[in-house]
Amino acid sequence: MVEKNNRKAALKKLKTLAYTSKYNEKTYRARIEKAFSVDVLPNHVERTERDFGNVRCDVLVPELYSSKRIMFYVHGGCFVGGSRASYREFCSVLSDKACSRIVVPEYRLAPAYPFPAAIEDVQTAFRVLFTEEQIARSLDSNGESREENQPEVIIAADGAGASIAIALLLNLRERYRRCIKQVVLFSPWLNLSNSSPLKNGKKVCDEIMSADVLSRSGEVYTYSSNLENPLISPVFAAKELLEGFPPVYIQCGEKEILLDEAKNFTAMLKECGCDCRLETWPDMMHLFQMADEYLKESHDALDAFSRIIAGTEKGGNTVRQTFENKPKLEQSLKAEA
Repeated sequence: MVEKNNRKAALKKLKTLAYTSKYNEKTYRARIEKAFSVDVLPNHVERTERDFGNVRCDVLVPELYSSKRIMFYVHGGCFVGGSRASYREFCSVLSDKACSRIVVPEYRLAPAYPFPAAIEDVQTAFRVLFTEEQIARSLDSNGESREENQPEVIIAADGAGASIAIALLLNLRERYRRCIKQVVLFSPWLNLSNSSPLKNGKKVCDEIMSADVLSRSGEVYTYSSNLENPLISPVFAAKELLEGFPPVYIQCGEKEILLDEAKNFTAMLKECGCDCRLETWPDMMHLFQMADEYLKESHDALDAFSRIIAGTEKGGNTVRQTFENKPKLEQSLKAEA
């Protein structure tokens, strides 16, 4: 636990996530890997690698996990950077907090692979993973009904990865959507268009994000006239696309300029009858959750995330879960690899 906040160190680390004009894609990616890659995963989480479709993925497994639950995590990085390696530490913490296996796909990055390459890779990996989970559940039904035996799928993402994750959801058929129990978004990018507050001259207090970051990222990801595509800027999604959306939980820092769009998106989902909760942390910056070695608020936010996944934030009892130890899953993964 952090005894005393070190905001300066947290900002220094988090600023490497911003794709500014100071760096080209090569140096930007190298900075992220240097700042976030680790040699040893925390909390005794173990990692294997799998191909889901033709997409290479990390599979992170905590010591104790729900046998039905699996999380699909789409990493951020301004569409240009980030990787399985740079997100292993953060996703390992999430895996332990959620008592869940986590799959992290290595999707193709802009500018070499612009929109919709990342979405295509994420869709491929998710659909193969989903099918495998359904088969695994059917083989281990234990007398449960078909509805009770469905996998408990969580989709999570941060930053620009949230745009990709929501595009995945908008493209999913109903049979997939029904099994998604929760969507979790950390500091999501929801509007890359020229109407974004980051581009319209509004005075901002954001210590990480800027108009430069959002503009450069959008320019390498797609062409200008496509920035209002709901698969890129979800705030432009039509009501019929959002109806039947899974429950959404969003975390933002109070100092983020992206907070306004998170509020707009939350209102849009609620208007469509969807369950959406936005939680903010005072005086916190973009993706403060990823600086947990420096900020107590990061631990508090991840504890809140844990309660959302466990189902204890809604006033009722936690849904009964069957938990398994890691060795059984490790053996099954090795057998399938």
